[in-house]
Amino acid sequence: MKILVLNSGSSSLKYQVIDMETEEMLAKGYFERIGQENSFLTHTIHGEKHKFDYYAENHEKAIEFVINKLIDPEYGVLSDLSELGGIGHRVVHGGEKFASTVLITDEVLKQIEECNELAPLHNPAAILGIRACQTIVPDMPMVAVFDTAFHQTISKERFIYPIPYKYYEKYGVRKYGFHGTSHQFVSHRVAELLHKDIKDLKIVNCHLGQGASICAIQDGKSVETSMGLTPLGGIPMGSRSGDLDPSVVSYIMKKENLNPDQVSDVLNKQSGVYGISGVSVDFRDIETAANSGDANAKLSLDNYHYLVACYIARCVVAMKGIDVLTFTAGIGEHGKDSRQAICDYLGFLGVEIDSNANQELKDEGEISSANSKVRVFVVPTNEELMIARETRDVIESVN
Repeated sequence: MKILVLNSGSSSLKYQVIDMETEEMLAKGYFERIGQENSFLTHTIHGEKHKFDYYAENHEKAIEFVINKLIDPEYGVLSDLSELGGIGHRVVHGGEKFASTVLITDEVLKQIEECNELAPLHNPAAILGIRACQTIVPDMPMVAVFDTAFHQTISKERFIYPIPYKYYEKYGVRKYGFHGTSHQFVSHRVAELLHKDIKDLKIVNCHLGQGASICAIQDGKSVETSMGLTPLGGIPMGSRSGDLDPSVVSYIMKKENLNPDQVSDVLNKQSGVYGISGVSVDFRDIETAANSGDANAKLSLDNYHYLVACYIARCVVAMKGIDVLTFTAGIGEHGKDSRQAICDYLGFLGVEIDSNANQELKDEGEISSANSKVRVFVVPTNEELMIARETRDVIESVN
Protein backbone atom coordinates (compact mmCIF):
# COMPACT_ATOMS: atom_id res chain seq x y z
CA MET A 1 0.00 0.00 0.00
CA LYS A 2 1.17 3.51 -0.81
CA ILE A 3 -0.06 6.46 1.26
CA LEU A 4 -0.13 10.15 0.37
CA VAL A 5 0.45 12.34 3.42
CA LEU A 6 -0.80 15.94 3.19
CA ASN A 7 -0.06 18.84 5.52
CA SER A 8 -2.09 21.86 4.42
CA GLY A 9 -1.16 25.35 5.55
CA SER A 10 -3.12 28.53 4.94
CA SER A 11 -1.12 29.22 1.76
CA SER A 12 1.05 26.13 1.51
CA LEU A 13 0.96 22.39 1.04
CA LYS A 14 3.53 19.81 2.11
CA TYR A 15 3.26 16.20 0.98
CA GLN A 16 4.98 12.83 0.90
CA VAL A 17 4.22 9.55 -0.80
CA ILE A 18 5.32 6.59 1.32
CA ASP A 19 5.47 2.92 0.33
CA MET A 20 4.16 1.15 3.42
CA GLU A 21 5.71 -2.18 2.44
CA THR A 22 9.19 -0.73 2.92
CA GLU A 23 8.30 2.56 4.69
CA GLU A 24 10.36 4.27 2.01
CA MET A 25 9.60 7.87 1.08
CA LEU A 26 9.08 7.85 -2.70
CA ALA A 27 8.38 11.53 -3.28
CA LYS A 28 7.95 14.71 -1.31
CA GLY A 29 7.16 18.30 -2.07
CA TYR A 30 6.26 21.74 -0.90
CA PHE A 31 3.77 24.02 -2.65
CA GLU A 32 4.26 27.64 -1.58
CA ARG A 33 2.28 30.88 -1.94
CA ILE A 34 -1.01 29.21 -2.86
CA GLY A 35 -3.46 31.91 -3.96
CA GLN A 36 -0.70 34.19 -5.25
CA GLU A 37 0.38 34.57 -8.84
CA ASN A 38 3.97 33.65 -7.98
CA SER A 39 3.04 30.31 -6.41
CA PHE A 40 5.36 27.39 -7.10
CA LEU A 41 6.01 23.74 -6.30
CA THR A 42 9.28 22.13 -5.24
CA HIS A 43 8.92 18.41 -6.00
CA THR A 44 11.59 15.89 -4.99
CA ILE A 45 12.06 12.34 -6.32
CA HIS A 46 15.16 10.14 -6.22
CA GLY A 47 16.92 12.87 -4.27
CA GLU A 48 16.51 15.40 -7.07
CA LYS A 49 14.54 18.62 -6.67
CA HIS A 50 12.39 19.99 -9.46
CA LYS A 51 10.79 23.44 -9.33
CA PHE A 52 7.54 24.21 -11.14
CA ASP A 53 6.13 27.73 -11.36
CA TYR A 54 2.36 27.34 -11.40
CA TYR A 55 -0.42 29.68 -10.38
CA ALA A 56 -2.55 27.70 -7.94
CA GLU A 57 -5.44 29.97 -7.08
CA ASN A 58 -6.57 27.67 -4.26
CA HIS A 59 -5.77 24.37 -2.53
CA GLU A 60 -7.86 22.40 -5.00
CA LYS A 61 -5.74 23.59 -7.91
CA ALA A 62 -2.54 22.97 -5.94
CA ILE A 63 -3.49 19.41 -4.98
CA GLU A 64 -4.67 18.67 -8.52
CA PHE A 65 -1.28 19.85 -9.83
CA VAL A 66 0.58 17.72 -7.26
CA ILE A 67 -1.40 14.59 -8.09
CA ASN A 68 -0.71 15.10 -11.80
CA LYS A 69 3.01 15.26 -11.00
CA LEU A 70 2.80 12.09 -8.93
CA ILE A 71 1.48 10.14 -11.93
CA ASP A 72 3.59 11.96 -14.53
CA PRO A 73 5.84 9.54 -16.53
CA GLU A 74 8.88 11.75 -15.95
CA TYR A 75 8.35 13.15 -12.47
CA GLY A 76 5.93 10.68 -10.90
CA VAL A 77 6.18 7.67 -8.61
CA LEU A 78 2.76 6.17 -9.35
CA SER A 79 1.57 4.50 -12.54
CA ASP A 80 -1.93 5.71 -11.72
CA LEU A 81 -3.99 6.73 -8.70
CA SER A 82 -5.14 3.16 -8.07
CA GLU A 83 -1.73 2.57 -6.47
CA LEU A 84 -2.69 4.91 -3.64
CA GLY A 85 -4.33 3.15 -0.72
CA GLY A 86 -5.43 6.38 0.91
CA ILE A 87 -4.60 9.93 1.97
CA GLY A 88 -3.58 10.93 5.48
CA HIS A 89 -4.26 14.53 6.49
CA ARG A 90 -2.44 16.21 9.35
CA VAL A 91 -4.97 18.08 11.51
CA VAL A 92 -3.54 20.15 14.34
CA HIS A 93 -6.46 20.34 16.77
CA GLY A 94 -9.01 17.65 17.53
CA GLY A 95 -10.13 19.09 20.86
CA GLU A 96 -11.73 16.49 23.11
CA LYS A 97 -13.69 15.10 20.18
CA PHE A 98 -10.87 12.95 18.82
CA ALA A 99 -8.63 10.73 20.93
CA SER A 100 -7.40 8.73 17.96
CA THR A 101 -6.97 8.77 14.20
CA VAL A 102 -10.27 8.52 12.30
CA LEU A 103 -11.63 7.88 8.83
CA ILE A 104 -12.93 11.16 7.44
CA THR A 105 -16.68 11.39 6.98
CA ASP A 106 -19.00 14.38 6.66
CA GLU A 107 -19.68 14.17 10.41
CA VAL A 108 -15.96 14.04 11.22
CA LEU A 109 -15.34 17.05 8.99
CA LYS A 110 -18.08 18.95 10.81
CA GLN A 111 -16.50 18.14 14.17
CA ILE A 112 -13.07 19.28 12.93
CA GLU A 113 -14.65 22.59 11.91
CA GLU A 114 -16.03 22.93 15.44
CA CYS A 115 -12.42 22.96 16.69
CA ASN A 116 -11.45 25.85 14.39
CA GLU A 117 -11.57 28.40 17.22
CA LEU A 118 -8.88 26.43 19.07
CA ALA A 119 -6.52 26.45 16.06
CA PRO A 120 -7.62 29.29 13.76
CA LEU A 121 -4.38 29.26 11.75
CA HIS A 122 -4.22 25.50 11.24
CA ASN A 123 -7.58 23.70 11.21
CA PRO A 124 -9.25 25.77 8.48
CA ALA A 125 -6.24 25.07 6.24
CA ALA A 126 -6.52 21.33 6.88
CA ILE A 127 -10.21 21.48 5.99
CA LEU A 128 -9.35 23.22 2.71
CA GLY A 129 -7.02 20.34 1.88
CA ILE A 130 -9.58 17.70 2.80
CA ARG A 131 -12.37 19.31 0.79
CA ALA A 132 -10.05 19.73 -2.21
CA CYS A 133 -9.24 16.01 -2.12
CA GLN A 134 -12.91 15.14 -1.82
CA THR A 135 -13.49 16.99 -5.09
CA ILE A 136 -10.43 15.67 -6.96
CA VAL A 137 -10.43 12.03 -5.76
CA PRO A 138 -13.92 11.56 -4.29
CA ASP A 139 -13.62 7.79 -3.83
CA MET A 140 -10.22 7.80 -2.13
CA PRO A 141 -10.25 6.77 1.57
CA MET A 142 -9.04 9.68 3.69
CA VAL A 143 -7.93 9.77 7.29
CA ALA A 144 -7.44 12.60 9.81
CA VAL A 145 -4.42 12.33 12.11
CA PHE A 146 -4.52 14.82 14.98
CA ASP A 147 -1.58 16.49 16.73
CA THR A 148 -3.64 16.54 19.92
CA ALA A 149 -4.90 12.94 19.93
CA PHE A 150 -1.77 11.40 21.48
CA HIS A 151 -2.19 13.63 24.54
CA GLN A 152 -5.78 12.63 25.29
CA THR A 153 -4.40 10.10 27.79
CA ILE A 154 -3.26 12.93 30.10
CA SER A 155 -5.28 12.79 33.32
CA LYS A 156 -7.74 15.51 34.20
CA GLU A 157 -5.86 16.92 37.19
CA ARG A 158 -2.96 17.55 34.82
CA PHE A 159 -4.85 19.05 31.89
CA ILE A 160 -7.31 21.25 33.79
CA TYR A 161 -6.45 24.93 34.35
CA PRO A 162 -7.03 26.51 37.79
CA ILE A 163 -9.55 29.05 36.48
CA PRO A 164 -13.37 28.98 36.83
CA TYR A 165 -14.48 25.50 35.81
CA LYS A 166 -17.29 26.94 33.71
CA TYR A 167 -14.74 27.97 31.05
CA TYR A 168 -13.79 24.34 30.59
CA GLU A 169 -17.44 23.31 30.45
CA LYS A 170 -18.51 26.10 28.07
CA TYR A 171 -15.48 26.54 25.84
CA GLY A 172 -13.22 23.54 26.38
CA VAL A 173 -10.44 25.65 27.90
CA ARG A 174 -7.81 23.13 29.04
CA LYS A 175 -4.37 21.83 28.14
CA TYR A 176 -4.41 19.81 24.90
CA GLY A 177 -0.79 19.49 23.81
CA PHE A 178 0.63 19.23 20.29
CA HIS A 179 3.37 17.53 18.25
CA GLY A 180 1.64 14.26 19.15
CA THR A 181 2.75 12.39 16.02
CA SER A 182 6.38 13.38 16.66
CA HIS A 183 6.31 12.36 20.33
CA GLN A 184 4.65 9.08 19.38
CA PHE A 185 7.16 8.30 16.63
CA VAL A 186 10.26 9.12 18.66
CA SER A 187 9.14 7.22 21.75
CA HIS A 188 8.50 4.06 19.71
CA ARG A 189 11.77 4.46 17.85
CA VAL A 190 13.89 4.82 21.00
CA ALA A 191 12.19 1.73 22.46
CA GLU A 192 13.30 -0.13 19.32
CA LEU A 193 16.87 1.16 19.72
CA LEU A 194 16.91 -0.06 23.34
CA HIS A 195 15.30 -3.40 22.39
CA LYS A 196 12.71 -2.84 25.10
CA ASP A 197 8.93 -2.83 25.30
CA ILE A 198 7.79 0.80 25.30
CA LYS A 199 5.43 -0.05 28.17
CA ASP A 200 8.47 -0.66 30.36
CA LEU A 201 9.99 2.76 29.75
CA LYS A 202 9.60 6.26 31.20
CA ILE A 203 10.58 8.60 28.37
CA VAL A 204 10.87 12.39 28.21
CA ASN A 205 10.94 13.55 24.59
CA CYS A 206 12.09 17.05 23.69
CA HIS A 207 10.74 18.18 20.31
CA LEU A 208 12.82 21.31 19.89
CA GLY A 209 12.26 23.23 16.68
CA GLN A 210 10.82 26.64 15.79
CA GLY A 211 7.80 25.27 17.57
CA ALA A 212 8.80 23.20 20.60
CA SER A 213 7.22 20.96 23.18
CA ILE A 214 8.24 18.40 25.77
CA CYS A 215 6.31 15.25 26.57
CA ALA A 216 6.39 12.63 29.32
CA ILE A 217 5.60 9.19 27.90
CA GLN A 218 4.88 6.33 30.31
CA ASP A 219 3.62 2.90 29.23
CA GLY A 220 3.67 4.27 25.68
CA LYS A 221 1.15 7.00 26.59
CA SER A 222 1.41 10.75 27.03
CA VAL A 223 1.01 11.67 30.69
CA GLU A 224 2.25 15.27 30.60
CA THR A 225 3.22 17.81 27.95
CA SER A 226 4.29 21.43 27.79
CA MET A 227 2.00 23.02 25.17
CA GLY A 228 -1.46 23.96 26.36
CA LEU A 229 -4.75 25.17 24.92
CA THR A 230 -2.78 26.32 21.88
CA PRO A 231 0.78 25.79 20.58
CA LEU A 232 1.78 29.06 22.28
CA GLY A 233 2.15 27.54 25.74
CA GLY A 234 5.01 25.74 27.45
CA ILE A 235 8.69 26.43 26.82
CA PRO A 236 9.89 29.47 24.84
CA MET A 237 10.33 28.92 21.10
CA GLY A 238 11.69 30.72 18.06
CA SER A 239 9.16 33.56 18.24
CA ARG A 240 6.59 32.24 20.75
CA SER A 241 6.70 33.21 24.40
CA GLY A 242 5.71 29.96 26.06
CA ASP A 243 4.25 30.16 29.57
CA LEU A 244 3.96 33.56 31.27
CA ASP A 245 2.44 35.14 34.34
CA PRO A 246 -1.04 35.86 32.90
CA SER A 247 -0.86 39.41 34.21
CA VAL A 248 1.98 40.12 31.79
CA VAL A 249 -0.57 39.97 28.97
CA SER A 250 -3.12 42.35 30.47
CA TYR A 251 -0.34 44.69 31.69
CA ILE A 252 1.22 45.02 28.22
CA MET A 253 -2.22 45.42 26.62
CA LYS A 254 -2.94 48.39 28.87
CA LYS A 255 0.48 49.97 28.55
CA GLU A 256 0.68 49.59 24.77
CA ASN A 257 -3.06 50.01 24.11
CA LEU A 258 -3.23 46.67 22.28
CA ASN A 259 -6.30 44.65 21.38
CA PRO A 260 -6.39 40.83 21.77
CA ASP A 261 -5.26 40.17 18.19
CA GLN A 262 -2.35 42.57 18.53
CA VAL A 263 -1.09 41.11 21.79
CA SER A 264 -1.50 37.62 20.33
CA ASP A 265 0.77 38.73 17.49
CA VAL A 266 3.36 39.93 20.01
CA LEU A 267 3.30 36.63 21.90
CA ASN A 268 3.30 34.40 18.81
CA LYS A 269 5.55 36.28 16.40
CA GLN A 270 7.71 38.70 18.38
CA SER A 271 8.64 36.77 21.50
CA GLY A 272 10.65 33.66 22.43
CA VAL A 273 14.39 33.67 21.70
CA TYR A 274 13.78 36.24 18.99
CA GLY A 275 12.05 38.57 21.44
CA ILE A 276 14.95 38.53 23.90
CA SER A 277 17.81 38.44 21.42
CA GLY A 278 16.41 40.75 18.75
CA VAL A 279 18.55 38.75 16.32
CA SER A 280 16.51 36.03 14.63
CA VAL A 281 14.18 33.08 15.12
CA ASP A 282 17.00 30.86 13.86
CA PHE A 283 19.06 29.47 16.73
CA ARG A 284 22.15 29.27 14.51
CA ASP A 285 22.07 33.04 14.01
CA ILE A 286 21.58 33.61 17.73
CA GLU A 287 24.47 31.29 18.61
CA THR A 288 26.73 33.15 16.18
CA ALA A 289 25.74 36.47 17.75
CA ALA A 290 26.23 35.11 21.27
CA ASN A 291 29.69 33.79 20.39
CA SER A 292 30.52 37.27 19.05
CA GLY A 293 29.71 38.86 22.39
CA ASP A 294 26.03 39.84 21.96
CA ALA A 295 24.75 39.83 25.56
CA ASN A 296 21.05 39.59 24.68
CA ALA A 297 21.68 36.72 22.29
CA LYS A 298 23.45 34.82 25.07
CA LEU A 299 20.69 35.71 27.51
CA SER A 300 18.01 34.32 25.18
CA LEU A 301 19.87 31.01 24.89
CA ASP A 302 20.54 30.79 28.63
CA ASN A 303 16.86 31.44 29.35
CA TYR A 304 15.81 28.84 26.80
CA HIS A 305 18.11 26.10 28.10
CA TYR A 306 17.06 26.74 31.69
CA LEU A 307 13.33 26.62 30.96
CA VAL A 308 13.63 23.48 28.82
CA ALA A 309 15.48 21.76 31.68
CA CYS A 310 12.80 22.91 34.13
CA TYR A 311 10.05 21.34 32.04
CA ILE A 312 12.01 18.12 31.67
CA ALA A 313 12.10 17.97 35.47
CA ARG A 314 8.34 18.57 35.57
CA CYS A 315 7.86 15.60 33.25
CA VAL A 316 10.03 13.47 35.53
CA VAL A 317 7.75 14.41 38.43
CA ALA A 318 4.72 13.34 36.37
CA MET A 319 6.21 9.85 35.90
CA LYS A 320 8.04 9.71 39.26
CA GLY A 321 11.18 8.82 37.38
CA ILE A 322 12.90 8.73 34.00
CA ASP A 323 14.68 6.04 31.99
CA VAL A 324 15.30 7.82 28.69
CA LEU A 325 15.69 11.42 27.53
CA THR A 326 15.35 12.03 23.79
CA PHE A 327 16.01 15.06 21.60
CA THR A 328 14.38 15.58 18.22
CA ALA A 329 13.38 18.20 15.60
CA GLY A 330 15.68 20.91 14.23
CA ILE A 331 17.36 22.10 17.41
CA GLY A 332 17.06 18.76 19.17
CA GLU A 333 18.73 16.97 16.26
CA HIS A 334 21.36 19.56 15.33
CA GLY A 335 21.82 21.87 18.33
CA LYS A 336 24.80 20.16 19.97
CA ASP A 337 25.58 23.05 22.30
CA SER A 338 21.92 23.37 23.31
CA ARG A 339 21.73 19.66 24.15
CA GLN A 340 24.84 19.97 26.30
CA ALA A 341 23.59 23.09 28.09
CA ILE A 342 20.20 21.55 28.84
CA CYS A 343 21.68 18.30 30.13
CA ASP A 344 24.15 20.21 32.34
CA TYR A 345 21.15 21.28 34.46
CA LEU A 346 20.00 17.68 34.89
CA GLY A 347 22.96 16.13 36.70
CA PHE A 348 20.84 15.82 39.86
CA LEU A 349 18.68 13.33 37.95
CA GLY A 350 21.72 11.29 36.97
CA VAL A 351 21.88 12.68 33.43
CA GLU A 352 25.40 12.79 32.04
CA ILE A 353 26.22 13.04 28.36
CA ASP A 354 29.40 12.10 26.56
CA SER A 355 30.68 15.39 25.14
CA ASN A 356 32.54 13.72 22.28
CA ALA A 357 29.55 11.57 21.31
CA ASN A 358 27.31 14.63 21.47
CA GLN A 359 29.57 16.68 19.22
CA GLU A 360 30.33 13.92 16.73
CA LEU A 361 26.83 12.43 16.28
CA LYS A 362 25.62 12.91 12.71
CA ASP A 363 22.14 11.42 12.74
CA GLU A 364 20.63 8.98 15.24
CA GLY A 365 22.24 7.57 18.34
CA GLU A 366 23.06 7.66 22.02
CA ILE A 367 24.94 10.57 23.54
CA SER A 368 24.85 9.61 27.22
CA SER A 369 28.02 8.58 29.02
CA ALA A 370 28.63 5.11 30.42
CA ASN A 371 28.04 6.50 33.93
CA SER A 372 24.71 8.20 33.15
CA LYS A 373 21.74 6.85 35.07
CA VAL A 374 19.49 8.10 32.28
CA ARG A 375 19.99 7.03 28.66
CA VAL A 376 20.08 10.05 26.34
CA PHE A 377 19.39 9.72 22.61
CA VAL A 378 19.04 11.89 19.55
CA VAL A 379 16.28 10.52 17.31
CA PRO A 380 15.32 12.29 14.06
CA THR A 381 11.56 12.66 13.99
CA ASN A 382 9.42 11.46 11.11
CA GLU A 383 5.90 12.79 11.55
CA GLU A 384 4.96 11.96 7.96
CA LEU A 385 5.80 8.29 8.45
CA MET A 386 3.79 8.23 11.69
CA ILE A 387 0.82 9.78 9.87
CA ALA A 388 1.19 7.21 7.08
CA ARG A 389 1.25 4.33 9.58
CA GLU A 390 -1.84 5.64 11.35
CA THR A 391 -3.60 6.12 8.00
CA ARG A 392 -2.79 2.60 6.85
CA ASP A 393 -3.97 1.06 10.13
CA VAL A 394 -7.32 2.88 10.02
CA ILE A 395 -7.94 2.00 6.37
CA GLU A 396 -7.07 -1.66 6.95
CA SER A 397 -9.33 -1.80 10.01
CA VAL A 398 -12.39 -0.77 8.00
CA ASN A 399 -11.71 -2.95 4.95
